[in-house]
Amino acid sequence: LPVFLPQGVTEVLCEACDQLGWKSPTKIQIEAIPVALQGKDVIGLAETGSGKTGAFALPILQSLLASPQRLHTLVLTPTRELAFQISEQFEALGSSIGVKCAVVVGGIDMMSQSLVLAKKPHIVIATPGRLIDHMENTKGFSLRALKFLVMDEADRILNMDFETEVSAQSNTFTSFKPLLKLQRAALKDPVKCAVSTKYSTVEKLQQYYIFIPAKYKDCYLVSILNELAGNSFIIFCSTCNNAQRVALLLRNLGITAIPLHGQMSQNKRLGALNKFKSKSRSVLLATDVASRGLDIPHVDCVINYDIPTHSKDYIHRVGRTARAGRSGKSITFVTQYDVELFQRIETLIGKKLPAFPTQEEEVMMLVERVSEAQRFARMVSALLYKIQHLAFLTLL
Repeated sequence: LPVFLPQGVTEVLCEACDQLGWKSPTKIQIEAIPVALQGKDVIGLAETGSGKTGAFALPILQSLLASPQRLHTLVLTPTRELAFQISEQFEALGSSIGVKCAVVVGGIDMMSQSLVLAKKPHIVIATPGRLIDHMENTKGFSLRALKFLVMDEADRILNMDFETEVSAQSNTFTSFKPLLKLQRAALKDPVKCAVSTKYSTVEKLQQYYIFIPAKYKDCYLVSILNELAGNSFIIFCSTCNNAQRVALLLRNLGITAIPLHGQMSQNKRLGALNKFKSKSRSVLLATDVASRGLDIPHVDCVINYDIPTHSKDYIHRVGRTARAGRSGKSITFVTQYDVELFQRIETLIGKKLPAFPTQEEEVMMLVERVSEAQRFARMVSALLYKIQHLAFLTLL
């Protein structure tokens, strides 16, 4: 008996789940799928990595099977990378029924997107800003006939001042408490499917902190990467410049690192992500553009090189590892300037983190090599900035 049948999922979609290696439904899928199949509005609350995409994708595809329609569903998501990932999951689950998806995000030519939308795909996955551009400027593009609206990571979308645009039948999935204004504005008698009502991290995640002087952050980072060599890492930085600089520094030291941040073109961002997913790069240097929702199964360790300013972002960052029942490790760098932010994180997750063991003498032996790599990284960063600046001036 296919494992998703008791949830009311039709056999052809159960087979697709089987082909994807989904052994059994997750808690949020058990809660949300039967409700969504009844056509009710849903607010889904679950920790990161808990299978929320499947929880809304399966009922949507089943509705599409029952009554095929173009421009059937709109999925809104806060980041471009997450939009592509959701599209991949819809296409994988709906491959046997010929589902057509369109990803509508910034950083890609509007005209080519307009041509795709003119073909009227079944499912549109979009970031809010680019969707508004098309609604205002693309002739013939209308969402009046929509059957489903999904807001993935709804709390973050609503922080993007997009809530005024939202008014339709909605399935809303978010990692955090439902926003009351969304409930009032867009949902009709929603059913709340909650499998996690507090801010939490998964049990199989080993979380550590390391208290270090700010000027030796690079040395400690290199030391940890050497000590845990053979693992794959996502290292979170607070700025695009820092992600770029640290990636250059690590490359100079022979570590296969690649950056991912908002100042890169969309093609480069997807290229970086694919290189990391295919394991041709072992270290991804990222800003919070990669903290939400991205599902990369093989991430062994998350390092918070820069501590997140918002405590909730900590949960999303460390949720990039220990996904779907696997174990994982996170290490947060705490300098003399970060103590208060770190205490807020511990309060939020309700636990005191242990210190990650390090040998200070061994770290200090790296100072000379790392200083040289820092000079190289600064020089290349300055050169790249000048090239970009000159390119901008020629455009003017």
